[in-house]
Amino acid sequence: MNNQAVKKIRFEKSAIFYVPLIIFILGGFWRGYFSRFFNWEQFSKITFYTHFHFLMVSLWVVLLIIQPILIRQKKVAIHKKLGRISYILMPLIFVSVLLLFHSRHKPNGEGVDLDFFIPLKDLIIMGIAYFIAIKYRKRFDIHARAMIATGIPFIEPALSRLMSHNFPTLGLTNYFITCGVMHLLLIVLIILERKQKSARWVFPLIWGIYLVFHFIAIFDVHIPGLKSLANWFLSLPLT
Repeated sequence: MNNQAVKKIRFEKSAIFYVPLIIFILGGFWRGYFSRFFNWEQFSKITFYTHFHFLMVSLWVVLLIIQPILIRQKKVAIHKKLGRISYILMPLIFVSVLLLFHSRHKPNGEGVDLDFFIPLKDLIIMGIAYFIAIKYRKRFDIHARAMIATGIPFIEPALSRLMSHNFPTLGLTNYFITCGVMHLLLIVLIILERKQKSARWVFPLIWGIYLVFHFIAIFDVHIPGLKSLANWFLSLPLT
């Protein structure tokens, strides 16, 4: 089979990939966030850190939607200029996640190391994917895959909450199902790309990292120094 006969994922049309993500975000955070916009008493209780985090994540998702559309319309110059916003936006996402965690937890709390690990793993995955995207920004095949990978960590917290709200009796099983969906998504992407000769290593890399991180989270594997790091961070006068 020649290269022309091999079907490829059309990454310039990847904006459609984020429709399910938006649905998960709206559904997962409706009860705890969006519904409060219609009740001033409840809305006033939402902290600045929650609003800040939501704004940063929303801007990133919008960026992920707009950028492939610009490529499809061959507006490469605008795509590049808009992409420079990510140099500021990505660090702000990190800041928003850490500040939100800091505002919701206290030092020496029970399970503080696992509570810290959950958002930390998402930041690590996003950071690795973004580093790849920037390093290979002149290689569309790698860059596009890596940018898609930066959006994958948003699925887990949204879907996990959506599952918990709709199936509260399942308890921890909801998290297992969420992890299963994450792995299934990455496996599907890997299978769809199995015949590509370049850049197909991006999704297997992200999947491998998820395998390790989910193993740590599900089996509550002790990471030396993580609890001390979490307590030190929470002791800082940030929020």
